[in-house]
Amino acid sequence: MNKLTIKVCPVCGSAHIERAMTCIDHYASSEAFYLRRCQDCDFLFTQDFPVEAEIGKYYETPDYISHSDTKKGLMNKAYHWVRGYMLGRKARLVAREAHRKEGRLLDIGTGTGYFADTMKRRGWQVEAVEKNAQARAFAKEHFGLDVKPDTALQDFAPGSFDVITLWHVMEHLEHLNETWDTLNSLLTEKGVLIIAVPNCSSYDAKKYGAHWAAYDVPRHLWHFTPGTIQRLGAKHEFILAARHPMPFDAFYVSMLSEKYMGHSMSFFRGILSGTLAWFSTLASKERSSSMIYVFRKKQK
Repeated sequence: MNKLTIKVCPVCGSAHIERAMTCIDHYASSEAFYLRRCQDCDFLFTQDFPVEAEIGKYYETPDYISHSDTKKGLMNKAYHWVRGYMLGRKARLVAREAHRKEGRLLDIGTGTGYFADTMKRRGWQVEAVEKNAQARAFAKEHFGLDVKPDTALQDFAPGSFDVITLWHVMEHLEHLNETWDTLNSLLTEKGVLIIAVPNCSSYDAKKYGAHWAAYDVPRHLWHFTPGTIQRLGAKHEFILAARHPMPFDAFYVSMLSEKYMGHSMSFFRGILSGTLAWFSTLASKERSSSMIYVFRKKQK
């Protein structure tokens, strides 16, 4: 299998890279992957991950949650309940940050289409792209959405969108810097970029260490903190305008982390850990398990 070895930091370009920890792919393969950290800017990433053309097998499980609609088991039920709540919250956040109730929106990595459908029903002109063919078929069958493959990004004209959203997608994208350049090009001058990613400086990340489920190697290539994603955005002419915590994520991530550690009653232990993470987030939102970042283009 072809793997990508990163020799310089994708964020700051430094070659001062150190080994941080070893994580296991508990979800699909049981393989071990190394995480490396930039000594200059603290950016953390998965080293020697499979190239884009070959990483598909690590997603090939019927239980992969972002492409699955199963509600079997307590963890999946919890995920779907939270997703229903978060759809409304995300829609309100988009309208508030974009200062408009309708417009042109691009949802990248739309999965099975729930968010794209929510925004379409609220009056937005929605384009959606998704790499997974089964997820695209689900979105077509259940919501009537014409979701395009990810290769369609190159077909949109510059300045096509008022809002671009990536909900837990950026951490999966191999071509990190090229993606940010594309996002800048596709947004209008006053457009808004909204990105949600796991936060590897969160309360639960520190609690579980290498067992933290949101490292999710090798599907997650990049592991962001509020500081590193702000620096990456600035590199591509974006200004970080707002940050919003996603404290609910700590519950699901903690449940999985407990399961991966082989603990009994992982669901209930995860609830306890998630509750502690919630209180930690109240003290400092930068400790949230996941964060939503709102970027605006630098005005020329």
